[in-house]
Amino acid sequence: MASIFTRIINGEIPCYRVAEDDRFIAFLDVRPLKPGHTLVVPKKEVDYIFDLDEATLAAMMLFAQKVAKAMKEVIECKRIGVAVIGLEVPHAHIHLVPLTRETDLLFTNPRLSLLPEESEMLAKSISDHIRL
Repeated sequence: MASIFTRIINGEIPCYRVAEDDRFIAFLDVRPLKPGHTLVVPKKEVDYIFDLDEATLAAMMLFAQKVAKAMKEVIECKRIGVAVIGLEVPHAHIHLVPLTRETDLLFTNPRLSLLPEESEMLAKSISDHIRL
């Protein structure tokens, strides 16, 4: 059965798309830790990030770097944090989270609910600053 991320990639489930190329997609997390929390996902469904081949893993990190740089231009924060948890969805992915303090990256923190208009605006703003 396809993961929820594969269903997003296939257009079966809507998302707030930030960036996409032939191998990867980045979209806003629907339950963000902070506004702008973005997921970077390979289009090829592989459960565990370290099961990706070396070239794909390296390319995924470079894609994530471009997304993170755009996020930093748009969102007021000190850094963009990176986390790979990999337990919640069986499809490799990277979390990019705007940080003002270390505790912003705790996945035990309450998740936010943003209005659709806020998410649309954030996704477009980040997307407009990406240089793929």
